[in-house]
Amino acid sequence: MKRSFAVFAALAALAAYAAAALAEPLPVTVSIAPQAYFAKRVGGDRIAVSVMVPAGADAHTFEPKPSQMAALQKARLYFAVGIDFEAAWLPRFAAASPGMAIVRTDEKIVKIAMVPHAHDHDADTPDAGHDHAADTPEVGHDHAADKAESGHGHGHGHEGLDPHVWLSPAQVKIQATAMRDALIIADPAGADAYRAGYDALAADLGALNAKLTGIFAQLPPERRKFMVFHPAWGYFARQYGLTQEAVEREGKEPGPGELAAVIDEAKKDGVRVIFVQPQFSTRNADVVAKAIGGAVVAVDPMAGDWLANMEKVAAAFQAAMK
Repeated sequence: MKRSFAVFAALAALAAYAAAALAEPLPVTVSIAPQAYFAKRVGGDRIAVSVMVPAGADAHTFEPKPSQMAALQKARLYFAVGIDFEAAWLPRFAAASPGMAIVRTDEKIVKIAMVPHAHDHDADTPDAGHDHAADTPEVGHDHAADKAESGHGHGHGHEGLDPHVWLSPAQVKIQATAMRDALIIADPAGADAYRAGYDALAADLGALNAKLTGIFAQLPPERRKFMVFHPAWGYFARQYGLTQEAVEREGKEPGPGELAAVIDEAKKDGVRVIFVQPQFSTRNADVVAKAIGGAVVAVDPMAGDWLANMEKVAAAFQAAMK
């Protein structure tokens, strides 16, 4: 309650700032490039967005440069997404920029556990890749527990909750709603523009969801598994009734014995595609794909043009899972 009041007070203070500086766009900072896409869609020309994690960097282990910390002092809003580095750095951001309000855009998202290793049979349950019961957008969660469970920057692994909430259209809508509401408080004069921007984004999310739902509705239950090197697609899998199997676990590549088990599991489950992202090595994914007669498909969860990227992802999933 105290934190919510503090955030509200900070946002209210920003309203006065915005009123005095309407000639300048509202400075906003986000953690990763997909968030910049959401913020720009909602805020339009009324905001200027900076991205903390540069293209090609690992958002799980990222550490800001001194120049970024200095630039952050100009920001009036920081949109957090729940990625690993934020646990350590958000308190420092707040201390360095006392006039900036930190908005946790993932606050109303029901978090799921990171997907287990591909050959962890104990986790071979309907909940391993997607939890349909948890797909209720209005249920909150304990962020203090998130910090305790999500890992603290050792590699890019997670022992607890999955931070990749920006890869599911349903969860993106929740994040965009938080952005819209925070921008309206910070800049009341732009309320109509922010609502219009949000509505346009929500319409695109609805159209994308309809397309993806149609694609995956055609898949029989035995064809609903796919393999990923880094398990970033848990929320996507949950929304569309799929199961992702991970080659890596807790940020560690499998050894020879584990890799053999991954290959056996992939053959048993009829996996024919492994999705990889450019931020990580594809060496082991190539080995598995060759062994199962499958293909390695590159998709980037951190792409800046989020909607275009998700359209590519939809096409890749559709082609690879046939």
